Amino acid sequence: MAILHCTPLPFLSLRTTLYSSKSTLTSTFTNSTTRTRNPLFMAMNTFSKSEPVSSSASSSSRYEVPELAANDMDSVTDNTFRRYTWNTKRSGKGTAIVWFRNDLRVLDNEALYIAWLSSETVLPVYCVDPRLFATTYHFGFPKTGALRAQFLLECLVDLRKNLMKKGLNLLVQHGKPEEILPSLAKAFQAHTVYAQKETCSEELNVERLVMVGLKQAVSSPEESSGVTDSNKITKLQLVWGTTMYHLDDLPFDASSLPDMYTQFRKIIEAKCTIRPCIKLPPSLGPPPLIEDWGCLPSLEQLGLCSQNVIKGMKFVGGETAGLSRVYEYFWKKDLLKVYKETRNGMLGPDYSTKFSPWLASGCLSPRFIYEEVKRYENERLANSSTYWVLFELIWRDYFRFLSVKYGNSLFHLGGPRKVHRNWSQDKSLFDSWRDGCTGYPLIDANMKELSTTGFMSNRGRQIVCSFLVRDMGIDWRMGAEWFETCLLDYDPCSNYGNWTYGSGVGNDPREDRYFSISKQAQTYDPEGEYVAYWLPQLRKIQKEKRNFPGNMYIPQIVPLKFGTASGSNKDSSLGARRSNHRGNERKWNRR
Repeated sequence: MAILHCTPLPFLSLRTTLYSSKSTLTSTFTNSTTRTRNPLFMAMNTFSKSEPVSSSASSSSRYEVPELAANDMDSVTDNTFRRYTWNTKRSGKGTAIVWFRNDLRVLDNEALYIAWLSSETVLPVYCVDPRLFATTYHFGFPKTGALRAQFLLECLVDLRKNLMKKGLNLLVQHGKPEEILPSLAKAFQAHTVYAQKETCSEELNVERLVMVGLKQAVSSPEESSGVTDSNKITKLQLVWGTTMYHLDDLPFDASSLPDMYTQFRKIIEAKCTIRPCIKLPPSLGPPPLIEDWGCLPSLEQLGLCSQNVIKGMKFVGGETAGLSRVYEYFWKKDLLKVYKETRNGMLGPDYSTKFSPWLASGCLSPRFIYEEVKRYENERLANSSTYWVLFELIWRDYFRFLSVKYGNSLFHLGGPRKVHRNWSQDKSLFDSWRDGCTGYPLIDANMKELSTTGFMSNRGRQIVCSFLVRDMGIDWRMGAEWFETCLLDYDPCSNYGNWTYGSGVGNDPREDRYFSISKQAQTYDPEGEYVAYWLPQLRKIQKEKRNFPGNMYIPQIVPLKFGTASGSNKDSSLGARRSNHRGNERKWNRR
């Protein structure tokens, strides 16, 4: 067995202050005999589930998500791992590599399980691909902003910790997977590289390049008499693992996927079952003999500036935090039973599940959430709220399957339906939207929350999307790419699927869907608590006027296409253009 001596990477150990005076994350990635420090933190218990969030009482509050203390989160994870452990025999030979991508978890990771079954030793690898930190395709925004990059680093710290609990480790390498993986495969004579299957073009291209690289990494012509032995080629085996319903279990090919979500949902609910979570043996070891398992880069080495979350929600990255949030929301706070009634909120950590950052990074399995919902229904209560969490996970599945069906058209200006419109790319207008300076408090507050925390409510995302494309007439791809930069829960399928949907170029039966700002404000922020939280200058204004402050706020950048921003309810005639609040409304990301 080869002993890998990694060239020292020009990386620092991850040492980033995240919690101002509360605590500091100091995680050192050293060698295989050294455990990383716990990357999770003591919670700031400033939010009670029984009390509403008040803008006057919490104008500078920051909420840890989850709120559990570090020791409690470790206990939740350990208990969950035990529930999903079983003893099974291993029959494989040689070495298998697990290439971690957007599946940064141990629990219900089928690629990891198959790699263990098929081998004697497993080498887990994460490649810090510089392309993830380049710029977006059309408008040159940072492809990964500082907040998501920090979240990703925390996920990797935690993944290594949880792999070590299972007798493995995580090899961290900087560079392109198509260069790193073939070299590792040759050094360790690995028979297979296992990885989660992705569906969008950039990720598919990397898969193709890795496959080519593995074929080229066989023995030299001198060693093999000039003949390539197919038995010596390391295979790339891609495993589906991103959705609640498995792609292979759909009662139709992806090319025949219904173009209406409701039709899709009714068919799969009637004809499909959800596969159970994968259970793992107590130990996945031993790992290969490796002297240096690699260090993570600092944000500065990724070309980013550190950004502390000073107010709003601070999400903790990693599988441990994700599992703890499920426990906290479902079991500790018992909020699942009222989810449907609270899900359209915008302020505070507990109006919705907030699972989406961990789902997007693969720290949480959607099948695990499904099983926890069913366990809750069996042990506590089954109602429309428990179902609604699954309803939204089906939305998430739908956008993933749409990316298989439509491919790159999700990213084209005309979308899957090839709609021709005259879009503006006015930089000044876009900048006012991006920076939260439109003159409409509900828009500005949401955009400031996004830039400060990397998160925005589902309701907020629909409102700011509608404003950008309907009222401003701005190219929807500018909004989609800015969300790609900022969102902790970014994934291309949900993000671009929702933007095509919201801009009228995707699969929305109501292509002129319009969200009236005055109606949305009156319904979801009637006392202006949300806007006053993110725009403190509005706190001195009477509550009923905070969303419609007139001359007491900055000038409005554009007039509204429909309705009024005065606060009077004059848009009852909008009919189909007004947002509906029924079940067919889309869910931007599953929370």
